[in-house]
Amino acid sequence: MTEETAAMTAGTKLTLRDVVTVKLPAASAYLSVLRTATAGLAVRLDFTIDEIEDLRIAVDEACAMLLAQAVPGTDLNCEFELTGDAMRISVSVLTVDGRTPSRDTFAWTVLSSLAGEVDAAAGPDDRVTVTLQKRRGAGGAA
Repeated sequence: MTEETAAMTAGTKLTLRDVVTVKLPAASAYLSVLRTATAGLAVRLDFTIDEIEDLRIAVDEACAMLLAQAVPGTDLNCEFELTGDAMRISVSVLTVDGRTPSRDTFAWTVLSSLAGEVDAAAGPDDRVTVTLQKRRGAGGAA
């Protein structure tokens, strides 16, 4: 885990940015590691049990979308950023075609319902990233 702390000066509030990065093989057998990390980090932000479960499922769903087009033998990268009452999760993988997941599917609708804010982008070398952001107390799946 990396923690960057802003320099404290007289009259300035200390700001803390927590970022955790996990890199693992792009295979469904390893997704339990990300679900566990997601839950553990959400507990640090005092998310409710329901919010934690929503996040676990959302991370699993985002990874499933990406693994379907991952280059065999590549790594899945996941970055968790904790800020006050929110968690931002970015999952990325090198893909065979660089296409972002379709936003008009049932899976995307479920993901948006569970996570709150969801986005996807394609970057250099056909790396596709799905980013989720959930705020504590913002609701979740109905």
